[in-house]
Amino acid sequence: MSEHQGRHDDSAREAGMNRERELAKAFVDLTDTYAPDFDPLRLFDRLVHACRALLDVDAVAVMIADARGTLKTMAATEDEAAFIELMQMQTGRGPCMDCYRTGQGASVPDIDAEADHWPAFVDAMADAGYRSLHTVPVRLHERVLGALTLLNARTGALPDSDLYLAQALADSAALGLMHWSTEPRREDVITRVQGAMAAKTLLEIAKGMIAAHHQVPMSTAGRLLAHYANRHQVRLSAIAQALVDHDMHPATVQEAVPEA
Repeated sequence: MSEHQGRHDDSAREAGMNRERELAKAFVDLTDTYAPDFDPLRLFDRLVHACRALLDVDAVAVMIADARGTLKTMAATEDEAAFIELMQMQTGRGPCMDCYRTGQGASVPDIDAEADHWPAFVDAMADAGYRSLHTVPVRLHERVLGALTLLNARTGALPDSDLYLAQALADSAALGLMHWSTEPRREDVITRVQGAMAAKTLLEIAKGMIAAHHQVPMSTAGRLLAHYANRHQVRLSAIAQALVDHDMHPATVQEAVPEA
């Protein structure tokens, strides 16, 4: 075996070991929710970023249904206005809603082929710069809580192995959310999901307060809050609650505002 071939084999083995470590960390992060400071917002954020890191995709979002069956974006890897609008369009109709209603994932290798099915959504996909989409249900046993969306800027289907991994990660996140019971009652599931949605609503209000006070975009406000929570090792939802309750002033996060 040549020296070049030996180096190539070593690099391949190292890459394989790194991926195995990333996989192990992703599943631990999604299921290690027994800590008293467990934050559902962090859980969904971990899910979308793990998917983007481990799968051959450009963007990921997770949507969870409220008590009325309306989907709400809980976390996303992108925060551009076009991407946010794209997700909002799916609250009543679109591939995510179809996935949630049927409990079945879907693969759309070329979104243009669905122009008759979802005309407005296909236009929004093009405006946001995405050409293909895949969805998998976020489910707890047989109960569907929402949907995970995987998007690419190019056409083409994801390999079955990636879709299987996406489903496993989504299922792990759902189990993490309901960690206290192996067979949760319906009211337990509703309580946890509604709690996560309430935390998300508070976060959006808090982001608005930070954006207004510091004169920054909402996306920047979200990053400032996350940075502040990480620096002080405080739950993001706790920071949001303190801001909304006026127990904390938006100026408190001034230290995190980047210089112009």
